[in-house]
Amino acid sequence: MKVSRKKIIIGAVIVVALVAIVVANLTFKRSNAVTVNAEAIKKQRLEAIVSASGTIQPKRSVNISADTMGRVTSLAVNEGDRVKQGQFLLQIDPRNLRSRVESGEASMQASASQLEQARVQVESSRTALLLAQENVRRQRELWKQGLTTKETLDRTENETKLREIELQERTKAVETVRLRVQQERAQLEGARYDLSKVRIESPINGLVTRRNIEEGETVVIGTMNNPGTVLLTIADMSIIEAEVEVDETDIPGVKIGQKAVIRIDAVPNQSFNGKVTEVGNSPIQATGQAAAGQQATNFKVVVTLEGEVPDVRPGFTCTAEITTATRDLALSVPIQALAVRELIFDEKGAIVRPPKEEGRRPRRPSLGAASAEELPKGQTRREEEGVFVVRNHIAEFVPVKTGIAGEKYFELLSGPKEGEQVITGPFSSVRNLQDGDPVKVETPDRGTRRR
Repeated sequence: MKVSRKKIIIGAVIVVALVAIVVANLTFKRSNAVTVNAEAIKKQRLEAIVSASGTIQPKRSVNISADTMGRVTSLAVNEGDRVKQGQFLLQIDPRNLRSRVESGEASMQASASQLEQARVQVESSRTALLLAQENVRRQRELWKQGLTTKETLDRTENETKLREIELQERTKAVETVRLRVQQERAQLEGARYDLSKVRIESPINGLVTRRNIEEGETVVIGTMNNPGTVLLTIADMSIIEAEVEVDETDIPGVKIGQKAVIRIDAVPNQSFNGKVTEVGNSPIQATGQAAAGQQATNFKVVVTLEGEVPDVRPGFTCTAEITTATRDLALSVPIQALAVRELIFDEKGAIVRPPKEEGRRPRRPSLGAASAEELPKGQTRREEEGVFVVRNHIAEFVPVKTGIAGEKYFELLSGPKEGEQVITGPFSSVRNLQDGDPVKVETPDRGTRRR
């Protein structure tokens, strides 16, 4: 009976010692564990969005310049007016051009009269030539009969040659006068065309977005090295475009026809739908100081807005969010969960993880402590992008391959499985977290109670 009691006491002491060891181990692990936040991997809809800023522009805009120089005598529109095609806009003083037209008409009439006179002279020379030829024929008959002298026959033949030369000269004179008439007719048409340009009408329906002239000012026509005065700018605001600048890293995913949402700074609390209608093939050329310094390479992308936008003006700043890809049921991982760590791989491509010690972090060489030559044969060291997965209260780094990027999540193509928890923060903890570190997941409810 005494022996049984002694055995019971010894057994109780052993149990208490084991419990103490277990409690001590748990306490030690808990003290070494890193408190982290985690989120389960799940399937959800993802949209890859490319954001870019730019300005609002009309699809069609016309700069109106003068084709003739002169003083503006009448101006019928102001900036901001809506005009229709064919509507009168302004008038340039026509007096000089009208004088040119009248002078051209007079010269044209004079040349036409000269042409008629030249034609009459040609007919007269042709008749004289016929008479001379008939006289030669008679003299030759008389010469055969011996009724005329050789001198008379020679004289009539010479006269015929003179008449032929005279006809040729007058025929050429008619052609010269005819060409002069054509030249003066062309000059007259040019003068009339210039006169018609003093009255300027709207070529399109639209809005007068710029007026650079006042009544009484003189307009200047453009030359090769000096552009002319832009009098008015008329924009067709029925079709509005957003011209935005997209970074070169995002441009490969932007395609014609993709949907976009446009927000205009001057029209708050509203968004407008559109689609991509143009993607630039050449980068936007920077000018001035921007070209001399370091500047990101951007490409021009045009988004056409659907429907009309009330009270919009060219030049309004805007932001476009272009949807470049969509996944309805994509396995998603939070963006803040991604990290880069250096791993060791064997010759088969499997990860070589350091051995673990009870209650301690796994033993691993410090970064840079061992070079690639010091690794066992067949092993390599390289950096991989991945996430920390919580498995048995241990942070295990798992390499991943990602697809499209949404606003808060990446598409997960390979790596952890659906439902597994990945560590998302806090940033200060994740930054120093290593593969094999013990962790303690703090749920949002517990975090709320602690606060």
